[in-house]
Amino acid sequence: MGEVFHTFIVGFTVFIKDYFTGFWDYETPKMMVVKNRTLGFIYRSVQFLVITYFIWYVFISEKAYQESETHPESSVYTLMKGTAVHGDYILDTVEYVQPSEGGDVISTILRREVTYDQKHGTCAEHFKVPSANCTTDSDCVQGEIDFEGHGRRTGRCIRYYNHAFKTCEIQTWCPIEEYAVVREPPLVEAINFTVFIRNSIHFPKFKVLRGNIKDMPNKRKMQKYLSKCQYDEENEPYCPNFRLGYIANKARENFSELCKTGGVIGVFINWKCNLDLDPSHCKPTYSFRRLDLRKDQASSGYYYRFAKYYNKNGVSSRTLIKAYGIRLDVIVHGQAGKFSPIPTMISTVTALTSVGICTIICDWIMLTFIDKNEIYSERKFDEVINEPTVPIPTELSYINSFGSIHSDLSDGVPL
Repeated sequence: MGEVFHTFIVGFTVFIKDYFTGFWDYETPKMMVVKNRTLGFIYRSVQFLVITYFIWYVFISEKAYQESETHPESSVYTLMKGTAVHGDYILDTVEYVQPSEGGDVISTILRREVTYDQKHGTCAEHFKVPSANCTTDSDCVQGEIDFEGHGRRTGRCIRYYNHAFKTCEIQTWCPIEEYAVVREPPLVEAINFTVFIRNSIHFPKFKVLRGNIKDMPNKRKMQKYLSKCQYDEENEPYCPNFRLGYIANKARENFSELCKTGGVIGVFINWKCNLDLDPSHCKPTYSFRRLDLRKDQASSGYYYRFAKYYNKNGVSSRTLIKAYGIRLDVIVHGQAGKFSPIPTMISTVTALTSVGICTIICDWIMLTFIDKNEIYSERKFDEVINEPTVPIPTELSYINSFGSIHSDLSDGVPL
């Protein structure tokens, strides 16, 4: 046991000594010319791919020579325009837009479900509410509130309006919505409503301020232009008026289906500005996408409730409205770049350094797959312990004026 331990200690000591001694060795690359067309083809191909990647992708596509700003300051103002006829009523923006003038969120009502003339009182709970069905008063706990229901239970079991079965009586706004609701037809004229979206963006690092509205010589011409134009990606890229039908179509949505369930659509304004050019070339692009989950029925669509209160014969009353509509979320992304010497130098040095990967790859291929007789290995790695005072000439190597050792393995080496 002692002999084994002694052998281990001696071996470990030798390992540490060799490692410590080798740690202070200096390694320098050795230049060796290998005349192998296959290896040369691989070497130049990898060089070509690396150089192409940096020129085309890094410098041209990603503009790595520019200083960039990706968190600009932005403001959004929205306004809905349009008038609709609903039965005998004329509806304007006050009736169907929430809010009438918005920021980055605005919605319009497409369909309503109305419960008229609700008053505070007692009535039967809806039969679909858990534990609302009953046969006797003992089935209803007085004062109990079911958060999935509509009010507070009185402790009585009564007939469900004109039906034979019974449910628990509750204190609430009566009649309840599910029983007395009136479903109105959709507002089909809304497909031609227009949304005015004004967006301005500021890049403080470069002191550049841009807007999405076309510049006009005076205010009168500006108002005339805005009253008539409709956004078109090719013909009117600076018009801020968007038809709801156009937005739904670009988001790949059926407007008739949106009228039934409602929906949330994102309006994405993208600013990608190359400030090496004149700022007038900095133009926004628009994209549209449905944001709510259509496949999940519990979370799809968009609706909200609100009430209109009034006093009828001295009794406080209200009309409850469940509104289905389109909600537009305006989301702004901005990025600007301008030439700067520091990122240019960093990218250039990175490119030149990355070219060195070609040598690493080809050395690995040469020593792993081509050097079957270890001829290249013998010439590739030399260990110099003491520098000779007189140069020793060899048949296959020489030292040039720069001190680099070149080996020409074109002759006498089977490839």
